[in-house]
Amino acid sequence: MKYLLIFTLIFFTSCKKVLDINSSHAVSEANFWNSHEDTRTALIGVYGLMRAAMADNNAWWMYGELRNGDFSALQRQDMKAIIRGDLRAAYPLLQSLSNWRRFYAVINAANMFLEHVSEVKARDPKYSEQNMRVDIAQMRFMRAYTYFFMVSVWGDVPLITTSHDGEFENRPRENQQTVLAFVEKEMLQSAADLPYRYSADDPQQSGSYYNETSTRWAGVLARKLTAYALLAHVAAWEGKYVDASVYGQFVLDNYSKAGSYYLGTEDLTRSGGFFKWKQDNHILGFNFDWGHVDATFSGHLEEMTLAKPVIDKALPDIYVMKDTILSVFDQPLDERFSLDTLTGAPTSERYFANFNSQVPIFNKVKVIQDGNTADPSFRIFSSTIIITRLENITLLQAEALAVIGQQQRAIDLLNTIRDLRRIKRYDQVREGDLIDAIFRERRKELMGEGWRWFDLIRYNKIKQNDPAFMQMIANGGIYWPVADEIITQNPLIKQNPYWQ
Repeated sequence: MKYLLIFTLIFFTSCKKVLDINSSHAVSEANFWNSHEDTRTALIGVYGLMRAAMADNNAWWMYGELRNGDFSALQRQDMKAIIRGDLRAAYPLLQSLSNWRRFYAVINAANMFLEHVSEVKARDPKYSEQNMRVDIAQMRFMRAYTYFFMVSVWGDVPLITTSHDGEFENRPRENQQTVLAFVEKEMLQSAADLPYRYSADDPQQSGSYYNETSTRWAGVLARKLTAYALLAHVAAWEGKYVDASVYGQFVLDNYSKAGSYYLGTEDLTRSGGFFKWKQDNHILGFNFDWGHVDATFSGHLEEMTLAKPVIDKALPDIYVMKDTILSVFDQPLDERFSLDTLTGAPTSERYFANFNSQVPIFNKVKVIQDGNTADPSFRIFSSTIIITRLENITLLQAEALAVIGQQQRAIDLLNTIRDLRRIKRYDQVREGDLIDAIFRERRKELMGEGWRWFDLIRYNKIKQNDPAFMQMIANGGIYWPVADEIITQNPLIKQNPYWQ
């Protein structure tokens, strides 16, 4: 704990300089980068900063799930503004979400690590070359992923690859293609050095990683499959579907090496399900482990979606309307949600509870306390923010294969997911276009997981049959505005034209 506090003080004083705020060092950086304990603290600190950035104001879902999505807001006017795409509305929530500072905090921390890690190698004989190589690979991946996420939210962003201990000049926004080229290069190089598993005698990380077992690191740190999975997402975002199919296939061919079970084994029936604790099947996720005293009241989907009778809250902030539920989950026997053909009652509460009320409760993500309580008086949560998982990659691979013309392979992957959820296999005569069917399945499988808006962008780039959406893409309206505070501090930053 002492080391984590020291790192936090070092980081935030440096980060303030980066952000043009006067500061003084509370702790000398020279007194930190001395041992492998310091590198562990700094490394975990970067993951923690990214988790905080995603959880702050429920950013992961605000950016990816609400806009033009399946959720409606009951009373929150700021959330209603996001849902309808009015991102310049004068609400503190939108002002905060428009500010990319918390993501540059992650980047600066990763840059600092990469600049100082060799000092530890020179000073601490216990810090091996292999350990350093794996640590560097993780930090390069985390920096690259942060940039990819920022590009998907804001488009062009400043590309900063050195901290200079927090002292550097203002930078203009870099063309997103340049940033994404950097992202792909960094992810590929990190993939080469990342293990499939930690503390599991992987050739690229032998022995006990930082004196912990493989269980400690399962689903916590970036691994080889993490890098390839995100490379598939990056390539699909750019419309490079041949590359996406190569990266996606690597994940599907090698998931067992990472200790992952096959698709569907998250067990939708158990308490907490796939979102509880940390798991190997979380290809990339940021967990709030109850056992590590990480549970929080905010920064979880449950904070917005749960209400009576699940927890002691009158109404949820957001919910999925019954008409939307019935239009999306339109096949009988679907394990996620379906109605009994005889009684008309829901066959399960895996995705929705209280369905027959005016406001159904989105129940898919529900990890209250440690995931083993049903006491509605508790409103502290420990669910993991899952960025991507094997089912996501399977459907992304189906998307890539369909786009490049490998229809049967795409159908096979689509049916793999459908088989798991106990619904009929794809029938082109009955359902029409394969791309449409794949994105419909993604909508069902990934509901509430932060992908809906980004899926809509990719879908419209592929189909190009919605003139209004295509005009929004052309004008940069798919991105968020940059916070006025950022533009005031740095005159080289120009507002997205769509939001001027």
